[in-house]
Amino acid sequence: MSSERERILELRKELEYHNNRYYVLSSPIIDDLQFDRLMHELQDLEVKHPEMYDPNSPTQRVGKDKTEGFAQVKHRWSMYSLANTYSIEEVTGFMDRVSKEEKTDDYCLELKFDGLAISITYEKGIFVRAVTRGDGTKGDDVSSNIRTIMNIPMTLRGDGIPEFIEIRGEIYMPFSSFEALNKARVDIGDEPFANPRNAASGSLKLQSPAEVAKRGLQAVFYAFASDEEIADGHYETLQKFKNWGLPVSEHTRLCHSLNEVESFLRKWNEERFSLPYPTDGAVIKVNNIALQHKMGMTAKSPRWAVAYKFKAESRLTRLLSIDYQVGRTGAITPVANLHPIELSGTIVKRASLHNADQIHLLDIRVGDNVWVEKGGEIIPKVTAVELKDRPEESKPTKYIEYCPICGSRLTRGENEAKHYCPNIYGCPPQIIGRIVHFVSRKAMYIDSLGDETIELFYNKGLIQNIADLYSLKVTDIAKLERLGEKSAENIISGIHKSLEIPFERVLFALGIRYVGESTAKKIANSIKDIDSLICADKERLLEIEEVGERIALSIIDYFHDSNNLAIVSRLKEYGVKMQIEETEKLSSTLEGKRIVITGTFETISREELRILIEKHGGINQASVSKNTDILVTGNNVGPAKIQNARNFGTEVLNEEDFFNFIGSNDFMENISSGNETKKKKDEQKHVQLELF
Repeated sequence: MSSERERILELRKELEYHNNRYYVLSSPIIDDLQFDRLMHELQDLEVKHPEMYDPNSPTQRVGKDKTEGFAQVKHRWSMYSLANTYSIEEVTGFMDRVSKEEKTDDYCLELKFDGLAISITYEKGIFVRAVTRGDGTKGDDVSSNIRTIMNIPMTLRGDGIPEFIEIRGEIYMPFSSFEALNKARVDIGDEPFANPRNAASGSLKLQSPAEVAKRGLQAVFYAFASDEEIADGHYETLQKFKNWGLPVSEHTRLCHSLNEVESFLRKWNEERFSLPYPTDGAVIKVNNIALQHKMGMTAKSPRWAVAYKFKAESRLTRLLSIDYQVGRTGAITPVANLHPIELSGTIVKRASLHNADQIHLLDIRVGDNVWVEKGGEIIPKVTAVELKDRPEESKPTKYIEYCPICGSRLTRGENEAKHYCPNIYGCPPQIIGRIVHFVSRKAMYIDSLGDETIELFYNKGLIQNIADLYSLKVTDIAKLERLGEKSAENIISGIHKSLEIPFERVLFALGIRYVGESTAKKIANSIKDIDSLICADKERLLEIEEVGERIALSIIDYFHDSNNLAIVSRLKEYGVKMQIEETEKLSSTLEGKRIVITGTFETISREELRILIEKHGGINQASVSKNTDILVTGNNVGPAKIQNARNFGTEVLNEEDFFNFIGSNDFMENISSGNETKKKKDEQKHVQLELF
């Protein structure tokens, strides 16, 4: 038994090492298969030894549970922001003011990442908590979400690490993650984020760490506070960070003159567009730490540092026409066709106008000269109209009333930003779009079918919906242009292989409006099979985590449509998986009982507890309702929630009582062990510092 516990510790250390090699140093020394084997070994051992639970374990970094809101944490020292400069003259003025304090030519220059400020506490090199900037005096404890960001180490390594240290930095979203996220949002009918910064900020505030884990967030660090010194200079401090396993900007430079500072700013003002992440400027800091302390702070910002903001590149061009695109959900997106211009290193010919409200707000008209820039340096957008250039005969844009493809009259729901084409089964872009979504990587993953091939099949009359894919034959495909027997066999093989795809991905593949990948998994794990989902009412759907009224009504509408029911019926006949594969049961103690868990638990994670409930026959619910049988409470549960359960007649059990109820003596022993560990930890004295 002790050897297994030792192996858990070894695996955690080894996996953290490989995480650092992969996410921070970009130099992995094992392949994904080897990494996965180590991770699975650790997962299996941790299930056997729940008393070894550690929130910083590599297995916990995928994010498993919904948070119970974010606790507000007061900053002992205020988190300051930087004063901004917008010209070389202002930078020169800053350096002159520094020279009046004490002569120095040493400045550390870093790129300014466009994200969300974060402060992370480490004690004895171990991750303790992560808090947002908030209003500068207090912020949100987002530790559960931060643990899912893979380039943030849970344990610092190396020499000279203070007993207690706070590391400050930025959480940002790389362009590749931003594009993927917006594509997924548009795919389910949601509005895309305007820029990576908004996307990063919104992602970090999600209540589901599991969803945060999918957003591809990254971190970069640039400051600290501790009662121990690290180095004499800021540049040298960042090298220490790097040695400890913390990600720092690879483009940091130590400059020794105004000319070198200007050279750095000019270089990155031009080359920032080649970076894989958003940056809106550079930060200039006095390198000497002793001089930083001497110069001190104003009420809002440090006197020893400024931010130089790059100007957003904006160009004037003519709006030639407006197209209206139809998505797979029927959403209409207006797109500006522009006289081509070079912007941020690329030729821009088109820019999204988002919706009718945006056109009305800017009063955009065909023939106008419009200002265009790249939102977050990636998505072209029209930001303003040059009204002095507008021709006198110009007329306001009249938003289309009918679908540009099928001619159906458009609809717009209450509180909806977009117009929609309601002709779900007769509008070609919607039909083709649904099939493309169905075969996509995160859905049924039929990689032998590309967008053009699907469009070809549709135009040739071979397919009209997703179920038709399973009736295709090699002879149907082989005779088409650009395809032959070998390609046809590969396509049929890929379609047949998709029958192995689990139910939660099938549910996502159906393309129900607003039901994304994460939500589909939650629904499948809660309701188990397609027939039960078809019969589920709004109240039942609202019990599922991540399902709100909009999603619940969308699901009900989808299954009230006879066309959709016919398609689902055909998919079942072809052998597509329409139910969750059951896990092995331990007992029937909780058979048919609806159970809600709340709070944090000593010996088991919430996701592991949910799995345990199902193995004893129970049904997990997201929130307490009149049909809830048991509320299982951990730590930090408000009295109002418990009283609400009792008002419904729901039985309330704490962690120990619950494990007694299901008759798990092993867990009872683990609870005692866990409580003793926590008691010792609580007795330790913690020194808390705040930092810039």
